[in-house]
Amino acid sequence: MKDNNINNNFSDNKEENINIRQIIEQYLFYWKWFVISIFIALFGAFIYLRYTQNQYKVSAKILLNEQKSSTGDLAEVMDQAILGGSSTNSEVGDQIDVIKSNRLLTKVVLKNHLNVKYSNVGDIVTKQIPQENSPISIIFFTNDNQSNQSFLITILSNTKYKLENKKTKDSKTYSFGQKVTIKDESFIITTNGYHTDIINKQLQIDKEPIDATVNNLKNSLSIDPNSDKTSKIINFSIIGAVPEISKKIINDLIDTYNKDILYDNNRLTEATSKFINNRLKIISVDLSGVDRSLEQYKVNNKITDVTSEASIFLESASDNDKNLLTSTTQLQLVDYMNEALSTNKTDLLPTNLGLSDLSITAEIDAYNQLILNKEDMLKSVTKEHPNVVQLQEQINNVKKNLKNSLRIYRTNTQLTVNSIQGKQNQIAGKIQKVPSQERGFRDISRQQQIVESLYLFLLQKREENEIKAAATPENIKVIDFAYENKIPVSPKKSIIYLGALILGFIIPFSGIYIYFLLNNTVKSKEDIEGILNVPVAGEIPQSTQSLVEFNDQSIVSESFRLLRTNINFLLKGDKEAKVICVTSTISGEGKSFISINLAQVLSMSGKSVLLIGGDIRKPKVLEYLGIKDEYINREGISEYLASTDLNVNEIIIQPKNYSFDVIRSGKVPPNPAELLMNGRFKNIIEYGKQHYDYVILDTAPINLVTDTLLVADNADITLYIVRADLLDKNLLAIPKELNEENRLKNMAIVLNDVNLSKGYGNYKYKYSYGERNSYGKNLLKKYLNVNKK
Repeated sequence: MKDNNINNNFSDNKEENINIRQIIEQYLFYWKWFVISIFIALFGAFIYLRYTQNQYKVSAKILLNEQKSSTGDLAEVMDQAILGGSSTNSEVGDQIDVIKSNRLLTKVVLKNHLNVKYSNVGDIVTKQIPQENSPISIIFFTNDNQSNQSFLITILSNTKYKLENKKTKDSKTYSFGQKVTIKDESFIITTNGYHTDIINKQLQIDKEPIDATVNNLKNSLSIDPNSDKTSKIINFSIIGAVPEISKKIINDLIDTYNKDILYDNNRLTEATSKFINNRLKIISVDLSGVDRSLEQYKVNNKITDVTSEASIFLESASDNDKNLLTSTTQLQLVDYMNEALSTNKTDLLPTNLGLSDLSITAEIDAYNQLILNKEDMLKSVTKEHPNVVQLQEQINNVKKNLKNSLRIYRTNTQLTVNSIQGKQNQIAGKIQKVPSQERGFRDISRQQQIVESLYLFLLQKREENEIKAAATPENIKVIDFAYENKIPVSPKKSIIYLGALILGFIIPFSGIYIYFLLNNTVKSKEDIEGILNVPVAGEIPQSTQSLVEFNDQSIVSESFRLLRTNINFLLKGDKEAKVICVTSTISGEGKSFISINLAQVLSMSGKSVLLIGGDIRKPKVLEYLGIKDEYINREGISEYLASTDLNVNEIIIQPKNYSFDVIRSGKVPPNPAELLMNGRFKNIIEYGKQHYDYVILDTAPINLVTDTLLVADNADITLYIVRADLLDKNLLAIPKELNEENRLKNMAIVLNDVNLSKGYGNYKYKYSYGERNSYGKNLLKKYLNVNKK
């Protein structure tokens, strides 16, 4: 167990080492090809780096300032409770979607004419340059933002240039400043005076549709939040060949986003101010009328002050009057809002007027947001656009819901007012003795207070709105304006040269490797499937470990677990005890290695397993298990077959360090074949089937002796071991003949000692989640098809 004794015997290891040394020497024989290939690859990498335009990363960072909720502290607490304690993460995500919207990106593209690209034409490559660094500029007169043009400009002199249409290959000479018309699109090309040495200089001008530019910009632009979920910092980055263009894109995008927020906020403030001013004009007239009525009443009734007789009752009614005043004010606000909804078609509604119903305030905010979205959309599409129609339907639904909420709220408030007035009537009964003039004065005074309180309330709201508009801080704070990383992100010279070095090595290696594949030994299961019409139950890769351990996640362990699964498929899920016969063509193919590890993985699954060392000519099981010295004097199969006094349970070994039982081969007899023919071997198999879930029979090579064929009838399935890089393909005729003559029951191939370093085997991709079952099902399907034949 110290070395890979189970997988190979000593002589085979020696032979394998010699083969490896020979393979290395064979590759070294072609060292000149490696040198030439690596030199060519490195030279190609040098040319690639020489003419490839560097890509630079430009970054920026902003902070979203805290925005106070218009619904007050209670609404903020409710939002945090609903969102699980914090809405920062969702807020930042929403703002990132706004920043990356086509609407804002289109503004940036149109502002900087990003759909028009200028490039210097070199002898080998064409490199993009900023418009400011271009010696010429193109000005389009038409507003066709969906056209696609590409021109090659050759500057002939300070006044002349040659224009070549790269699509049609037509060329013509023009003067700078001359109007050019191509396919209903007109433009002029002018020179930038501060550039010199531009004669015979070639430039390329490409114009693409705005939508294509916006999509390309969206794909190249990266906008991400900080990893901290409570952070309101947003990071911008873009990778491009021209850092000046990338800086302009990010800075203008930040500026456009900030202006967009300010515009929306100003619209809301203006709508609120307009509403309040209109209401103040109406209430001022009402207040003046009430004041004149009160004055006239006092003159007519000669009243100068409230009588002392009514003071006691008035004090009792003060609290009730305050409640009536509050409720009446809410009724007025509801009426004003209903009036605004009835007369307002598309304008924004005022916010934060003081309605105590938070749900109504939230619906007003939602209505205003939909109005803003509609106005933004109408900037680029018509009213008949499906998105506008859909958005208008949403506005109508919100408006309908808002009206319904106002109606319900007014009904509830009116009930409150009626209740207060009923209580007020009770108090009025106590002051019946008060002179009728005083009661009239009280009625007019109360009306005056209601109108005056509403007037003062609106004045206060107007002042708050103005202060808010004047003192509102910036919505964002720019932490870092766009800056470039001086080190290009691509191409990476070290990676390119390393890749070239690897490629220069792989190309000759692959050619030599393919050449070596022409040898006739079995390398993979495809070699077997091309000859045998037998399912491949598993592939066991090369490994230095001799036994699968518990909780082992290595490829070798997984390969045996997969072998266990496939065997269960081949056994058709029968719960009765099964006998698994393990054999091979020649010696050294790893039969004992497969048998021991298969017993190990089966016992790991909670099954009882009996491992029988059926090769009585060359016993190996105890030696590979490392317990040979401990049980060297223990009777085995040879002793049992030769004696009628031994019982099967007397030759069973239960090793301390293993979870399966073992029956050793015993001493090498002079007549192995005759012992196997005496019929007692079947008793061992029957005993194993009665007391164990699985019986694994490790037998002798099929091509050397007939021992295996003498006991093969006892097996439910035969695992035929084929060792990669050892067995000649011509010897596959032996298992093919045995299978066709049905001399081995339910034959399945196990490819052992697969060299993964050479790419043999499927373990590099097979052991991924969800593929074991599909592999087993395909194997079962193939097995069933084989049996049908």
